[in-house]
Amino acid sequence: MTIGDSRAFLLELFRSAVAAADPARCLPPHLPPAPRGRTVVVGGGKAAAAMARAVEDHWDGPLSGLVVTRYGHGLACRRIEVIEAAHPVPDSAGQAAAARMLELVHGLNPDDLVLALVSGGGSALLSAPAAGVSLADKQQVTRALLRSGAGIHEINCVRSHLSAIKGGRLGAAAAPARLVSLILSDVPGDDPAVVASGPTLPDPRTRAEARAVLERHRIEAPPAVLAWLNDPRSETPKPGDPAFAGAGATIVASARVSLDVAASSARERGIAALVLGDRIEGEAREVALVLAAIARSCAADGIPLAPPCVILSGGETTVTVRGKGRGGRNAEFLLAAALALDATPGIHAIACDTDGIDGSEENAGALIAPDTLARARCAGLDAAARLADNDAYGFFAELGDLVVTGPTRTNVNDFRAILVEARRP
Repeated sequence: MTIGDSRAFLLELFRSAVAAADPARCLPPHLPPAPRGRTVVVGGGKAAAAMARAVEDHWDGPLSGLVVTRYGHGLACRRIEVIEAAHPVPDSAGQAAAARMLELVHGLNPDDLVLALVSGGGSALLSAPAAGVSLADKQQVTRALLRSGAGIHEINCVRSHLSAIKGGRLGAAAAPARLVSLILSDVPGDDPAVVASGPTLPDPRTRAEARAVLERHRIEAPPAVLAWLNDPRSETPKPGDPAFAGAGATIVASARVSLDVAASSARERGIAALVLGDRIEGEAREVALVLAAIARSCAADGIPLAPPCVILSGGETTVTVRGKGRGGRNAEFLLAAALALDATPGIHAIACDTDGIDGSEENAGALIAPDTLARARCAGLDAAARLADNDAYGFFAELGDLVVTGPTRTNVNDFRAILVEARRP
């Protein structure tokens, strides 16, 4: 393959992974039967608007409700209201939407159905601060956690215990109505109680664990946050709570399915594919060292796969921000990988977030090739210095190697593919 062919191939794999998680494709088969009473739709996340439209397109009976999604990720729906709010740091629009959802599910009866559409990003978008905690308090803690290198399970544990809607509280409020949650998972392991901090499911994590996360990452939380986490009322509803009797939850799309679809697409092109898994976590630059070593082993020794081959992985890496640059975790992964590969011939890679947004930037991710570092030097870019400053976005923007898709209105988290070409004579 030429460099252009390799880039096109990797972009094709990414598009196939995103398409596999399109709510219009994956959600309708899981819709429940219509109830005798009302159907109320609620939910939040980057895929919420697309999920709401998929429900409307395949639902014959009466329908009403409200979902919240990130700014720019909305879609017009006929019967379900779509509100846009901020992500990853919550704002007042998300707070107002969450309050209205709690009102919508209040006072329903056993003949009614609450259909919850939950996807990644819902933790920030469903922002209803707990008693005594202000929106500003939550914003401060969220910013600190995002910069600390904390994993998504840790962050969502804190979020759940600072919320009046997450950690199962929306689900408890919906009782005694029948509750069905359709979940598009963006978390490693696909635990439905972790996606969007589990607004409709009982929460096995405790307030003590939330306090431990803040201590472990040396987060200086506002006094109101610490006071609330020391209050027994901050404990979330737990498994076995009768409010969730008969509640159902289904994962309708996940990173594993998207990775398998991408692997099949590669094999159809005659390229061997290895899926390392969808649970890869850790510092982006450290994960890059491991995956780069695997790619170099394939290139040099044919282990664990002989080239041509592609190494696929998903999950959610983290970035501990120490510099002043711009860049999401996928761009940081790629910049570290480029340095580790050190222009090894025949190795190309892509890393993108399937929601089309790498962290808080407008790109989905980026691409690297064997000539990335050489082109950077010609452009006067110091790759190692940019990595130290957490400025992977700026690095790839100047090279023209960003991948920009716009909002995909789905979210099964990170997609990484490393292509190892066959040796040339």
